[in-house]
Formats: sequence, structure tokens, C-alpha cells
Amino acid sequence: MILEQFYPKEWLDSTYDIPWEEWYEKGVRGAIFDVDNTLVRHDEPADERAIILFKRLHDMGMKTCLLSNNKEPRVASFAKQVESLYIYKAGKPSVKNYYHAMEMMGTTKEQTLFVGDQLFTDVYGANRAGIYGILVKPIHPKEEIQIVLKRYLEAVVLHFYRKSLRDER
Repeated sequence: MILEQFYPKEWLDSTYDIPWEEWYEKGVRGAIFDVDNTLVRHDEPADERAIILFKRLHDMGMKTCLLSNNKEPRVASFAKQVESLYIYKAGKPSVKNYYHAMEMMGTTKEQTLFVGDQLFTDVYGANRAGIYGILVKPIHPKEEIQIVLKRYLEAVVLHFYRKSLRDER
């Protein structure tokens, strides 16, 4: 089915629910993150929760890279707060910067996770790049109009995604 290219490998409530130590044990050495509504509310600075998560990841030996379609001032300031590599104006879902992020981290597709809150940019790009993509629910419902409109289409895809999971059982 054509919608399957948009399906995440997993769908979780929050970035902060991911069992990072388990992924590290499985060989994951790099995590690529969207920023807005994945790690914090749209346009907000890194909060304590985000800073603690990135410190935890770095302490266990995992590399991180922020991959955002946002402008440099937004992404660079967030990256500085969490001490992460970053790519701004990433052009997601183009695969070019997913590959660039792995190159920057020194990881392979098999060693990398991607975490984001949007299907048509984040997850679709990760799937196209061959990276294990985890979709998380948006942190806050207040979003820009173009994202609100995409959420209606995402709801249709997620309906069929949930159905496919039920059918597998």
C-alpha cells in the first residue's frame, strides 16, 4: 500500500519514553532528533528534561544530531543548550541531511535512530534514508497553520497504520 512509506517503525507518546539504554545495548550509537514538538514546545528553548536526556545519551556514549527544517538561530541555540550537533534548514523529507547527520555522528543506518513528531517530513525522510524512525506525539497542540493542515492527513495515515498493526496480530 502506498501509505506504508509514511509508517513509523514505532509510535510512542513521547521522546522521553524511549528506552535509550536498551537501544544502546542493541548497538545504536546515534540519535537524530527533530526539535519543535518533539523535544520541546514549538520555538521554546531546551528545558531541563531535554538537557537531562541529552546528557544521559552522551554519558552512555551516544552521539546526537538535531535535524530541523527551522532556521539556524533557532536550531543553533537549542543545539548549544543540549550540546548536540545540528543541521538547520534540513529540507526534510529529503534524505541528504539524514545521511549528513550520520556522517557527522560517525554512525551507520543500523546504528542510528530518528525521532520526530511528523509523518510527512520526519518519518518519511527516515524511512527513505533507511533509518529506524520513531514517531512521537506532538508535545503541544498549538502549531503553525501548515502543520495543523498536515495533521488532518496524518490522522488518515495513522488510522491505516493502527489497522495494519491490528491485522498483524
